[in-house]
Amino acid sequence: MQSMYFTEEHQLFRQSLKDFLQKEVVPHIDKWEETGTIDRFIWEKFGEMGYFGLATPEKDGGLGLDLFYTVILLEELQKINSGGFAAAIWAHAYLAMTHLNKNAGEELRKKYLAPSVAGEKIGCLAVSEPFGGSDVAGMRTTAIKKGDSYVLNGSKTFITNGVYCDYMIVAAKTDPSVGNKGISILVVDRNSKGVTANKLNKLGWRASDTAELAFDNVEVPIGNILGEEDKGFTYIMEAFALERLVMGINAHARADYALEYALQYMSEREAFGQKIDQFQALRHTVADLYADMDMCREYNYSVAYKLNQGEYVVKEATISKLRSTKMADDVAYACLQFLGGYGYIEDYPLARLLRDSRLGPIGGGTSEILREIIAKIVIDKKEYKGPKD
Repeated sequence: MQSMYFTEEHQLFRQSLKDFLQKEVVPHIDKWEETGTIDRFIWEKFGEMGYFGLATPEKDGGLGLDLFYTVILLEELQKINSGGFAAAIWAHAYLAMTHLNKNAGEELRKKYLAPSVAGEKIGCLAVSEPFGGSDVAGMRTTAIKKGDSYVLNGSKTFITNGVYCDYMIVAAKTDPSVGNKGISILVVDRNSKGVTANKLNKLGWRASDTAELAFDNVEVPIGNILGEEDKGFTYIMEAFALERLVMGINAHARADYALEYALQYMSEREAFGQKIDQFQALRHTVADLYADMDMCREYNYSVAYKLNQGEYVVKEATISKLRSTKMADDVAYACLQFLGGYGYIEDYPLARLLRDSRLGPIGGGTSEILREIIAKIVIDKKEYKGPKD
């Protein structure tokens, strides 16, 4: 396809990625969905192909490519119809590794970032807590300095990769007396004494592990801090923009896949002597769904372009996630309906896709929270500034 955003090199990358996913991932998806465990070998294969290093500088073993390679990776992961597998991959590469890429010192880059690029270590991001997700400032987890360590206590929940990871990027209050101005980001080894993880049973995203984590007097070396002490809130807010854009891109790609599948089915299914894609009521519904999907897709590409140029896209990424995830839910619901009774059967892809899609308006900031962020920007004229502004 012709695009102002994608070059010929991008398109070659997309085709290579499609081939890789069909050969190396798709044959295992049903098993991983059933067991809730992704075999370790696939992480190293992703590493060997360079897929974890798209946004990582070359000096750290990455490829240092523009953001549209990431867009392609996210889109194609959605089109193998396992939201859980896709989430495990992007939570490692664009939640955990984002903090390492931006704020890790040289020692941490060698110990955690380089092995993450290679697929030898798996990371997770631990911010949300049982008593508050989007209310980052209200977190209760603490990391109090004692000698040459921080002593970490508290809990986190809804953490993708939390059970099977090798390390965790953990947000905690190093100075609880000053609220969000006292939050820091630490790298914590999964096997550290005092770390426990409980696997949660989810409606969708069945292939990925989602954990509730507990930290009981966990000793974390002072050198494992990312960036500056007490600056973690700003780092988290900056990363939220990328996370929300990621989920917006996931949503438009998921909707695109659902429409492609439904249209293929409708072109083959007959009722009352004609293919069902010839019934006006269905055709016009498809037209509306496709228009909504395409508008979200083009908007998301424009936000990715701005982010790639270094702009701080809090408003735009928030809009991306809010509108795209709602659109994807509507598309998934309608496409399941197009299949009639077969849409409700697990042997067809729409049942899983509908379950997986429903997390879109929840994870990474609920739609209600996102509307309030947009309202503050539009009505209250609140300005969100990057850490360097």
